[in-house]
Amino acid sequence: MLQLIAFIIFIASSAVVFFILYKKIPALVKLPQNGHHGFKKPELILRVEKKIKEHHFNLFEKQMLFHKLLSKSKIWILKAETKVDNLLQGVRKKAQELDKARSLNGRGSSHEFKKSNSSGQGKKKK
Repeated sequence: MLQLIAFIIFIASSAVVFFILYKKIPALVKLPQNGHHGFKKPELILRVEKKIKEHHFNLFEKQMLFHKLLSKSKIWILKAETKVDNLLQGVRKKAQELDKARSLNGRGSSHEFKKSNSSGQGKKKK
């Protein structure tokens, strides 16, 4: 059923395209083949169009420069982030090794140390 509906839509749209072409072919044949329509633009309009095109080209160059600048800064930031990540991994690894060494030496974990310290020992007398 779905294929039938899709086929009907395809046939209808094809028919509309052919109908439009049939109606417009005489007008298209009358047009010049080199693309010119026979009217000459005034000088003022030509100058304005030229300035607009130059402005857009300069804008495009500025955008390309800005794009390159942003790309390079992104690369630098990613390199710095990678270095910081490597340093943090090294610090975490050393901290884990120190925790293992403390637990193996019999000192216990830092949690036990806090517990024994908060039981009243080491409090200041008023």
